[in-house]
Amino acid sequence: MKNSQVVPEPSSSLVDNARSVRRAANDLAQVSDEQRRAALYLMADSLKANSERIVSANQQDLNTAQSAGLTPALLARLKLDEKKLLLGIEGIRQVAELPDPLGLRQLHRELDNELVLERITVPLGVLGVIFEARPDAVMQISALAIRSGNGAILKGGSEANLTNQAIMKALQEGLHNSEINENSLALLTTRNESLALMRLDGLVDLIIPRGSNELVRFIQDNTRIPVLGHADGICHLYVDAAADLNKALRVAIDSKTQYPAACNAIETLLLHKEIAATFLQLAIPAFKDKEVFLLGDKASQALGIQGAAVDDDWSKEYLDLTLSVRVVSTLQEALEHIRKFGSRHTEAIVTEDKKTAETFLRSVDSSGVYHNCSTRFADGFRYGFGAEVGISTQTLPPRGPVGLEGLVTYRYRLRGNGHVAAEFSSGERQFSHKDLSL
Repeated sequence: MKNSQVVPEPSSSLVDNARSVRRAANDLAQVSDEQRRAALYLMADSLKANSERIVSANQQDLNTAQSAGLTPALLARLKLDEKKLLLGIEGIRQVAELPDPLGLRQLHRELDNELVLERITVPLGVLGVIFEARPDAVMQISALAIRSGNGAILKGGSEANLTNQAIMKALQEGLHNSEINENSLALLTTRNESLALMRLDGLVDLIIPRGSNELVRFIQDNTRIPVLGHADGICHLYVDAAADLNKALRVAIDSKTQYPAACNAIETLLLHKEIAATFLQLAIPAFKDKEVFLLGDKASQALGIQGAAVDDDWSKEYLDLTLSVRVVSTLQEALEHIRKFGSRHTEAIVTEDKKTAETFLRSVDSSGVYHNCSTRFADGFRYGFGAEVGISTQTLPPRGPVGLEGLVTYRYRLRGNGHVAAEFSSGERQFSHKDLSL
């Protein structure tokens, strides 16, 4: 999407669709934990029953995308084979087992005798989710939306249209068999609808973009609806002078190659000068075996890396088997590089020096900061959230992988007995402000 594009006014059919989701979401907010939990199990069962149809639809999408010359990174995200589908189904069941995020009392305070304040968690309302390529996002987001009492309007990329429609049909069949209105979920299929979705303020409460930098920036610049997400996933791994080099290699290989198209894969490897030569003797052949193309600064080229990194490479999200390598003299130089080029997504250090590790963990201002482990753990499923609607790199919460807790807000409830503010303003009565049990 380009910023020069005109965002159209929503059509009457889109507005009617959004209103239908809004009404269903209002009803959904009132149903019990047991009803929402049961609905997710039925959604998972329906996906399993329709798995052959979903995988077949995905293969058609893949064939079309390959013919159209879609990039390897997007093809990897688009692919939904039986194994990946089963993982998504298991994720829905895990979301069903998570504690109910609604109706939690966060504050319970007596303001005066018989004047009691509560703060209670409630759903956000309706989520608008725009994403590219990844049909498994339909399953993840739908499950989290229903579990948290929210409606959801989803728009996937055209390259996954057949897969998305097959998944949504199965999900709605599951809801149809439950006590929850199947209109709680809606799938948009045209580009104009996805653009016009950004104009549905008053009907949509939060937009969550999942895709390229260009997509996220375009949405942020063209809507009055709050936006949650991240534009880039420029993640770093720093191998310290005190690193166990075999451990560092293991972490580096996984961080880059386990799924290079993911936003939590590393794009830059920073090496302390004291271990750079020894580490690269191990790493260059290991990365070559994994078909990773290395681009280095002058210092790392002198140690055997053949490709030359240019200035733009330090701020590039490759999303494939390309990795930039830089040699640094100190921890502070590594931290400065991350501050300058990082996207506040996920950074990691490998070191056996606990003091150095703690300095790194405290100093890096990213949503995830790791010690001696792969950046690929930055994921809602791996965090035990069951799934995620996306990863947020903003400093305000929610931050990092966003699961159920990021999809609720709160409401203040005040119960009194004829109390009026004038009595407190005049000094006739005094606030007690006594905290009660939660």
